[in-house]
Amino acid sequence: MPTPEFILGLREKIGQDLLLLPGVNGVVLDDAGRLLLGRRADTGRWALPAGICEPDEQPAETIVREVLEETGVHCEAERLVLVETLKPIVYPNGDRCQFLDITFRCRATGGEAFVADEESLEVAWFALDALPPLERFSLFRIERALDAGESAWFARTQAEVDDRNAAAL
Repeated sequence: MPTPEFILGLREKIGQDLLLLPGVNGVVLDDAGRLLLGRRADTGRWALPAGICEPDEQPAETIVREVLEETGVHCEAERLVLVETLKPIVYPNGDRCQFLDITFRCRATGGEAFVADEESLEVAWFALDALPPLERFSLFRIERALDAGESAWFARTQAEVDDRNAAAL
């Protein structure tokens, strides 16, 4: 997907300076308990549906929109799973961004899974005991979404995030 117009406008003003953006991820489950994933065109890896909030859009609206745009699946955001500030990244063109990641557990409500945009190479449903290789980033979000007894996870300090990531290696 091309860079959203509002980000291009900001880049005209701030150049390649660090830009903090709200991003969302969705752990989308169907009635059979299967997980919706897309294989990303940029990395070739399987991942959760995700995207950036547009101006005047609530994060729960964003994930519903992004899941439909990327996969053709209609869903409903059921609960907040996780809030975490990710490490800053630098894109090949030199633009710097940092994402405030907001993850939701979602329930599929209709549609058929298919590659609906240029961001994905494949889109598919997976049984939870037969997931393709996933990065720790996605696995942690899936684990949190499946933990029915826990409220939303959040880091109290950056050290807590670093410790969790080190333990996963």
